[in-house]
This record gives sequence, structure tokens and C-alpha cells, in this order.
Amino acid sequence: MPGSDTIGDAPPAANAPTPASPSVRTLDFSQPTKFSSDQQRRISRALESFCQTATARLSAELRTPLEFEVAESAQLAWLMAQRTLPGSSLSALLEVAPSGTRMLLVGDLSFVLMSEIDWVLIRRLFGAIVAQLSVAWQDLGHLQLSVGDIEQQSEAIQIASVSEPTLMFRIVTRFGASEGSLSLLIPWLAIESVADELSGHDTRAAEDDIDSAMAMEKALSGASVTLRAEVGGARLSVEEVLALRPGSVVEFGVPAENGVSVFIEDRLVARARPGRHGGRRAVRIETKDVNRRRQR
Repeated sequence: MPGSDTIGDAPPAANAPTPASPSVRTLDFSQPTKFSSDQQRRISRALESFCQTATARLSAELRTPLEFEVAESAQLAWLMAQRTLPGSSLSALLEVAPSGTRMLLVGDLSFVLMSEIDWVLIRRLFGAIVAQLSVAWQDLGHLQLSVGDIEQQSEAIQIASVSEPTLMFRIVTRFGASEGSLSLLIPWLAIESVADELSGHDTRAAEDDIDSAMAMEKALSGASVTLRAEVGGARLSVEEVLALRPGSVVEFGVPAENGVSVFIEDRLVARARPGRHGGRRAVRIETKDVNRRRQR
């Protein structure tokens, strides 16, 4: 009707916001992507395994209910990862063998209740934690971890360049009603030597298989086996055997042109021609036939 407003004819407001498309998401290209999703997933699973074993082991050793749990992870540049660490913390350098590289394990002071006379106890605590962490890394990438220096100023520790891609995990720690955290910083350089293995594309396993096969072949090559050459074979009844006399003829049913069959145990391995070598009888291998077995 003239002069009346209807919903279908209402013009859109000039400043009405346009709904965001649900298929559009913001990407931060300043963040490194050196660690693949497979590598992150494998490391995360290894740390979850560490949390389970460390919870049981340290609770028994310290005689205090203790719990570890992986809370979150992020891939950052080394400098940005350091800036996310708590201001009051204690840092342990982790020596990585055999690559000779380093990781960093940082505990906030709510986790490490520290005084000047507690250094021995602090090192022992970090040592117990890293021992369990090393087991997880040994299974993950054949890397061994050990505690190096322990520092109070984590921001002063430079084991990687400021832009080095770094995978950071935060592990929540609980002592009864108290809660603290551990942060594990893994520079790309620390795992570069086992990157293929962490991605599931390890070529070393195939090389190890080849080396093992060669070692086994070398070990078995000196073993003695029974080799025999057979012109042919025939089945005879006891009566027929007893009836044999000098001059009797036994038919093998094998054409002479087939030559001699060479066996190892009951396995037919080759065809050969009879002959002599010096003053001894011998056979000359003509063809290999390793896929056939003796027919009885």
C-alpha cells in the first residue's frame, strides 16, 4: 500500500555491519611454521607419555602427590618464546646428545620453591624430571637429554638465534592444591638431525635394515650346508629293490638333456651338467632354479 512500509521493501541501513564469512580466518604470517603438524603431534604424544611416567615416578620418590599435564603448545620465534616465560623462574639447560644441541626447561617459582641453600635439591629435582623426559625423547628420536647449567635469568640464555623457530610446550604441575608450570622450549636446531624420523619419513630405519641384513648374511655365510647333485630319482618297492642284479636298469623318468639337479637339503637350487675337475667328478651350474622344490 502506498505510504506503508513492508519488510520486503525496507532498504538496508547504510552503516549496517556485514556479517563475517565463517570460512575466513586470520593467518599470522609472522609466526614460524618450520615444525610440521606431524612433528608437533609426535612430540606432543611423547610429552604426554613423559607426564604419565613422571607423575608416577616422582610422586613415589618425593612421597608427595605430584601431577604433570601438557596444557598447551605454540610455535614461535625464539625471542617471542622467551618473552612468554614467567618473570620469576628457574631455567635448566638441557644438553642434547648425540647432536650436541640444547633445549631449555623453565620452571616458575611456584613450582620450584627456592632459597639459596636449595641448589642441590633443585638440581636433583630437575635431574629427576629430565631423566624421565630423556626416556621419552630416546623413544621418539634416539636423543638423550641431560641437565646442564641452571640459571635464574631465563631471558639472558641464548641457545638459538632470536628468529629460530621454536616449539614451546607448557606443562602444568600440581602439588595437592598448589599449581605451577614447566615450559619446554625446543629450537628447531635441537631436533633437526632427527626431523625426518619425527615426520615419519625416517630413512635411517631403512639403512639400519640393510645393515642388519648384510650383517646377518655375513654371519650365515660361514655356515656349512649339504649340497648334492642328483641325476634323477625313482620310487621302488621293496620287492623291486631285492630283485636288482648286476646289469639291471632303473629308469629315472628324467630326460638326459635335463642334466643334473643340484639340491641343498630338499630345495632345488640349480640345474647343472656333469663333468670332471682334475681327477674329481664335478658339475657345472647351467641355470639357477631357486623357486622350485624337489618333487617326491
